[in-house]
Amino acid sequence: MDNEKKKALNLMKTARGQIESAIKMLEDDRYCVDICKQLLAIPSLLTKANNLVLHRHIDTCVSDAIENGGGKEKVDEIFDLISRYSGK
Repeated sequence: MDNEKKKALNLMKTARGQIESAIKMLEDDRYCVDICKQLLAIPSLLTKANNLVLHRHIDTCVSDAIENGGGKEKVDEIFDLISRYSGK
């Protein structure tokens, strides 16, 4: 497993742990602001993980496709992802 994949996996596992913790906090009637703080950390972790996965995709899948003449489809996929990210 390469370094970027390991980092993305660790970030996703951390996010999962924070979700589980927030669920437990809610079930235990913990202070609302504490739960909110827990929840606010999750999107940042997932964004970082997504960026690592996307970077890995560009380094491997897109590079291979360009070398083999199928780069336009891969580039279009990336633009579609960027459009979804930006909400446009």
